[in-house]
Amino acid sequence: MTPPVVHSLREQIHEHLVEGIVSGRWKPGERIVERRVAAELEVSQTPVREALRELEALRIIESVPNKGVRVRALTAADLEEIYPVRAGLEQMAAELAAPRLAEDVSVLEPHVAALYEADAAGDGEAQVRHTVAFHRELVRASGNSVLLHTWESLGIEVWTALSIRWLGTVQESYAEEHEQVVAAFRGKDPNVARLVKDHVLGCAPRA
Repeated sequence: MTPPVVHSLREQIHEHLVEGIVSGRWKPGERIVERRVAAELEVSQTPVREALRELEALRIIESVPNKGVRVRALTAADLEEIYPVRAGLEQMAAELAAPRLAEDVSVLEPHVAALYEADAAGDGEAQVRHTVAFHRELVRASGNSVLLHTWESLGIEVWTALSIRWLGTVQESYAEEHEQVVAAFRGKDPNVARLVKDHVLGCAPRA
């Protein structure tokens, strides 16, 4: 049996805050009160403060003088900015990962299968989860830990969820596009890195 994933306290608080923002519990412009979050989760304010700093670094929230921490009122333009950066990183990752994935794409295939199920069910949460997981495995396959760390630091899952749920940037089929990427790696397509870059840019919301 696969052992359960154990998240640190800070990670649990981070996930709680992200879920609250994405779901609309805290709406754009609304204040997140550190003390209330700590009381609700029965933790000290220190790890809550650390998690809030992480979200501020991702530009999801902002500190307003004398008004505390608020959810940023993000626009399509704000969300759009991250995609060229992400596309460049994933293009590089695809170039490095191509020899490995040409021999074995098994790390990507389960997420494509899961995306077909999510598309059929209209399960937005699963679409976000498996889309992000697919791209994380692609970047991990590059074998470059610095590249993976940089990609992770962008907060891809949060931005993807916000793009889909706040702006309605929903595609008809997440699975088919990702299956095309898998086929390109499997077929040793010399243009696979460009395909990955175009795929990521195609997911960007339009201002």
